[in-house]
Amino acid sequence: MKHFLAVVLVCTICAPVFSASFFTKDENQKDAKYLLNVQKRDAKRNYEKKVYKRNSNGFMTVEEYEKLSAPKDLKVMDFEKPSDVLPSDKSYVPKPDYKIVKYNNPPGAVDLSIPHEIYKNRQFNSQGIISPDYSKLVYSAVYYFPNSASIASDLFVINLNTEKSNMDRIMTARVSQREPEPIMSTESDNSIHGAFRTLTPIDFSTDGNLLLAKKKIGNSNDGIWQTRLMVYDFNTKMTYDLQEVREAIVYYWKNKGLNLEEKRWDIYPLGFNSENTDTIILKAYAYTGSTPVNLGLWSVDAHGAQTQLISENGNPTIQISSNGLKLQRSGVIPPVKIEAEQKQNKIIEKANAKKAKAEEKRELKEMKNEYKKEIQQLNLEYSLNNREYKIRQKYSSSTGGYNEGLDKYREIRSKQFEAEINKDEAKLQKQEEKLQQLQEKINQAEELIKQLNSEEL
Repeated sequence: MKHFLAVVLVCTICAPVFSASFFTKDENQKDAKYLLNVQKRDAKRNYEKKVYKRNSNGFMTVEEYEKLSAPKDLKVMDFEKPSDVLPSDKSYVPKPDYKIVKYNNPPGAVDLSIPHEIYKNRQFNSQGIISPDYSKLVYSAVYYFPNSASIASDLFVINLNTEKSNMDRIMTARVSQREPEPIMSTESDNSIHGAFRTLTPIDFSTDGNLLLAKKKIGNSNDGIWQTRLMVYDFNTKMTYDLQEVREAIVYYWKNKGLNLEEKRWDIYPLGFNSENTDTIILKAYAYTGSTPVNLGLWSVDAHGAQTQLISENGNPTIQISSNGLKLQRSGVIPPVKIEAEQKQNKIIEKANAKKAKAEEKRELKEMKNEYKKEIQQLNLEYSLNNREYKIRQKYSSSTGGYNEGLDKYREIRSKQFEAEINKDEAKLQKQEEKLQQLQEKINQAEELIKQLNSEEL
């Protein structure tokens, strides 16, 4: 009995406390409070997710991972110039220095040298030739087929970035930026064992619209069979095989009593004529086992329409233009320059690291401020809605009935809104009066300045 009275006494004393903390809220208020907590929790999770997702991580969704792993267009990507990383235990390592020189110099000396590594790698890319306006680079891709020990070739074009300097355009060119289709190709038939067909760029025309190349056909067992002249026109996107010049040479010497079809002979392309830019100059010669026999100096137009004999003895009497360009190693960069660059790079790296840290700090601060503003907005909306709900409940639960209480609520709220509007209008009126007083002071000061200026004059 004593225990029962004690429990009743405690409940009686604590009743106001329990009623204040629990029983003053109805179900609607509890739901509103619960919804507020859920919204705060979601806002916090979104904030933490944004902070964590600034860098790629292992907790990405499938959609995010697929978006990051989607294939990129390498042709539009920007690449940096290749640079050598110095070992940590060395202060200087010799670095090669490069310069831009003429490609076809001396005329006709350009040839394709296939390295021994092609038998292991199955492919080799030759040095590129750059157009005179530094807008494109052409290189030869050589393929090795081990099943027949044969070789084929393609010519590809890389469009250079014209926004960079001439040297940077060349140094940042990448095979991944090449056009997908080659401008020239050899036969891909590898049924003949040991056969090779290679394409070698010789030179550009003066305006860069024509590319001259030579196509060598032969066999690794008995050497070169023949060399053909190939011209690609960048305006028409067409390739011309100038077989007419070989036919003209055979016809000319046949009339001289020499049947070249029974002999082993070939042509040696030199380049474009410096005076007539659409004309190609070449030499013809016959194999003898020792010193070749000269078959004359010839010219042919870029489309093979007209072939002429310039000189039967082959003495060069005309100038060959050299228009294409290439990179050539000119030596090594001086140690003093490299050390100065290293010191400068350290300063730049330190400044960049400091800038990146400040940017990261600013970004985190912005995210946190956005999160705080979102929480403040949620609290404000909850407070206003709770206040409205309490006022509405107070009048709608009066003895006069729901409709009478709702009318009272509307009347009270309209008076409150009117009071708030009048308060805001009073504030605006005061601000306008202050602005008007400030404008009057400015006008008085301007009048005083005018009077002083007139007195000085």
